[in-house]
Amino acid sequence: MIGWHKIATRVAAGCVCVGMVLAGLLLADLAFPPPLDEADIASVEVLDADGLLLRAFTMKEGRWRLRTRIEDVDPQLIRMVISYEDQRFWHHPGIDPLALGRALMQLVAHGHIVSGGSTLSMQVARLIEPREGRSVPAKLRQIARALQIERRLSKRQILELYLTRAPYGGNLEGVRAASLAYFGKEPRHLTLAQTALLVALPQMPEKRRPDLHPAEALAARQRVLERGAVGVDAEDVAQARLVALPDRRLNLPAFAPHLAEAALRKAPEAWQHRTSLRRRIQQGLEAVARDAAARIGAKLSLAMVMADVHSGDIVAEVGSADYFDAVRSGWIDMTRVPRSPGSALKPFIYGLAFEEGLIAQETLIEDRPADFFGYRPRNFDLSYQGDVSIRQALQLSLNVPAMRLLDALGPVRLLVRFRRAGVRLALPAHEAPGLAIGLGGVGITLMDLVQLYAGLVDRERLMRLGDRIHGQPERIEGAPLLEPAAAWNVADILSGVLPPVGAAPRRIAYKTGTSYGYRDAWSIGFDGRYVLGVWVGRPDNGAVPGLTGYGTAAPILFEAFTRSGVAATPLPPAPVGVGRLALTNLPISQRRFASTADGLPSLFVAEPPPQIVYPPEGAHVDLGAEPDGMPLVLKLQGGLAPFRWLANGKPLPELSRGRTSQWVPDGDGFSILMVIDAVGRTASVSLYIDR
Repeated sequence: MIGWHKIATRVAAGCVCVGMVLAGLLLADLAFPPPLDEADIASVEVLDADGLLLRAFTMKEGRWRLRTRIEDVDPQLIRMVISYEDQRFWHHPGIDPLALGRALMQLVAHGHIVSGGSTLSMQVARLIEPREGRSVPAKLRQIARALQIERRLSKRQILELYLTRAPYGGNLEGVRAASLAYFGKEPRHLTLAQTALLVALPQMPEKRRPDLHPAEALAARQRVLERGAVGVDAEDVAQARLVALPDRRLNLPAFAPHLAEAALRKAPEAWQHRTSLRRRIQQGLEAVARDAAARIGAKLSLAMVMADVHSGDIVAEVGSADYFDAVRSGWIDMTRVPRSPGSALKPFIYGLAFEEGLIAQETLIEDRPADFFGYRPRNFDLSYQGDVSIRQALQLSLNVPAMRLLDALGPVRLLVRFRRAGVRLALPAHEAPGLAIGLGGVGITLMDLVQLYAGLVDRERLMRLGDRIHGQPERIEGAPLLEPAAAWNVADILSGVLPPVGAAPRRIAYKTGTSYGYRDAWSIGFDGRYVLGVWVGRPDNGAVPGLTGYGTAAPILFEAFTRSGVAATPLPPAPVGVGRLALTNLPISQRRFASTADGLPSLFVAEPPPQIVYPPEGAHVDLGAEPDGMPLVLKLQGGLAPFRWLANGKPLPELSRGRTSQWVPDGDGFSILMVIDAVGRTASVSLYIDR
């Protein structure tokens, strides 16, 4: 009989041996840890504001590997993966003795490996350290790594590594990349047939690719449906078996390439970049850009920027017609390149003039040749309209009226106002700001132009738009870009500009611009929430005969608004007490814009006051011999057109631009005729009408 002390000695010795083995295993575990840091490397992703994938970049070796969380995947796929691959996944320590025993028995019975008995943890170990072949040493190494992985990661983390790293043939890794490539969608909501295919492919990814080996893929999917569709109705399984396989690989999302490249440059160490873009809007604008590029010419490019004024976010940005088109220099982000804006800055000249009380919408202004100390602006069509209203001058984008206003305000004042919005124009080197800045003699980016027009929508505050990547929009302290009444007047005028021929109707206010020499075509439009800017031209600044803002860029603007999918938002209403006034209701000082801006007395200042020459004062006019309704001819001298005639205090129906007019008296007796010229000067006569 063995004494108790010998038993105790042997037990102690056994414990020491066990402890030494465990210590050795622990030391080996610490000395040779699994390469989990490398296993966590995945493709860099650029996401939209809602977390949708805009663009991903392949790994260095050219593989698509999109990081996948359990919540990114349809729950049905999770259940089927575990049911088909590792039924006791949630309970074993990394190896499944039952599965290994079954694999050993199959090896003995068949003389070769039939199944590996691998758990998901063992498969993760193989994925992060690929083996050369199926051998016993390789399997033992895989088992050891699985145990190590289980010590370091939770079951959830292990499952997510499998979902991220599982092979799907070609350069696809993980269920997200495979789902996007074969079904064109994220794996959040999959059909039963789609789920079964994604479960089946990783076992033999190259031999089961549905685009190359459809028969093998179909057979593998059917086996998964038979074995892995636990808890699924038999009728659903039968229907899933009949669904056709995808016959080709799709391209992964590749939106906003310029923004994606900028995100990588800004934070090269990050694997995920959240932007302010909205994928649905971005997709719509890129489609418009592709279609427009086919129409506008081989060397022309275009750019678009759309901003949500309420949030201050850039929701879409198209830097060029085609990023990969070398002929169009598509790699250049034209939203960031300063170009001549043509007439696109005119609304802000009028806005300042409204703010100063110099004009109202119906104020008359001269559109005639003018000389501003040697600067002689001409209209785009080289013609002149004469006297026009401010509303007409802005809607027709006439150059001389805009220059008269800018000369009265001062170019520096316009630049200072732009700086209030954080926008600095690129002025010609060594030149002081002159009147030419109002007609495009300055550089501005499309992004900054959208920033300025956002100030016409939000009248109460000035918001600095976000930088689309990591910078957040922020309110600019101080006054808004324009006073609310001035901003409303400008927007109200621009909302009345006719849309281009054939454009889909859209309730927006918009302005166009064409730079000197037909190098840049612009169109900027807005409703009560969104501002959209369009630029068209050659990146090399070459001239393009026939390129215009109205003819080239405006149709793209209207199409982009339509295909963006954003709901139309009405323009903000007029501020309290603000509205359009007829010319006769304006103060005399606002009925005509008077300026001596060119250094000489204005034409109408030298014109003598109006004088009624017929009928003369005290005349007795006998209309009895004339047919009923015969008008009385009215004649005057002097004054500045247009003229408003009043008979007995009642205005005649129409303004008169000539010095001869007509009046049909409505009865006999004494009458008083009065005429008011464009600057408010009057003349009157009294007469007696006899019918």
